[in-house]
Amino acid sequence: MSQPRQLTLGHSPDPDDAFMFYALAKNKIDTRGWAFEHVLQDIQTLNDRALRGELDITAISIHAYPFVAERYALTACGSSMGDGYGPLVVAREEMTIDDLRGKTIAVPGEMTTAFLALNLILGRRAFEHKVVMFDEILTHVAESRADAGLIIHEGQLTYRDHGLSSIIDLGDWWKQTTDLPLPLGGNCIRRDLGPEAMVEVTAILKESIEYSLAHRSDAVEYALQYARDMGHDLADRFVGMYVNKWTVDYGVVGRRAVRELLKRGHEIGMMPEVKEIDFIG
Repeated sequence: MSQPRQLTLGHSPDPDDAFMFYALAKNKIDTRGWAFEHVLQDIQTLNDRALRGELDITAISIHAYPFVAERYALTACGSSMGDGYGPLVVAREEMTIDDLRGKTIAVPGEMTTAFLALNLILGRRAFEHKVVMFDEILTHVAESRADAGLIIHEGQLTYRDHGLSSIIDLGDWWKQTTDLPLPLGGNCIRRDLGPEAMVEVTAILKESIEYSLAHRSDAVEYALQYARDMGHDLADRFVGMYVNKWTVDYGVVGRRAVRELLKRGHEIGMMPEVKEIDFIG
């Protein structure tokens, strides 16, 4: 028997990504001769590694995609979309959006989609920012080391436990502004694997997502090991927010949302223009 073809698969150590790739991690599906080495790192690190082309398949912020589009293509599955909800800006006291201008905001990375959306709302360079590891931002704000914090992942559900208030939900703002879901993250695959391999591997990724959705309880139980400060019910709720119909496939609406976000990002000078976006699968 021939040796499996090894691929590196980068994703965040959070419940929704773990849920998506449960079937691959636990050998629940036929991988057609491919083997996957799971590389778990925060999204800013994965964005940086994508810039260097280090991983075969990786989760990526949609904000970062234009910078790697020559080397990677987006897979049609694996997206994280917030339909009327998404990353939050939180603070120790109530503020208005205008109050955030000129303030120091702790952010999880300069190439995260949350950071892009915040610049779209407030205006580019309208606030100071400091990059803080995503799972340390709530404590950072609670201890007065920043005026506000930009929260991704499970912090969107647990910020009240730190005595913080929500100032704005970026996904809600985007929905009201565009009537589209906010495309936060996706998966991308190296183009140099070749068209046939790209399609085959993407089909395996999609099958993993579909398996988890069909075996939700088992997949959530597996994902709990990455659920910081969350029990089963809260983790299940979080997974339900970001593993949805658009995760199986962007669809027409999801593709339109990606194009609109990248167009607006280019218009404010935060990314190069991407004229054509490939969605493999």
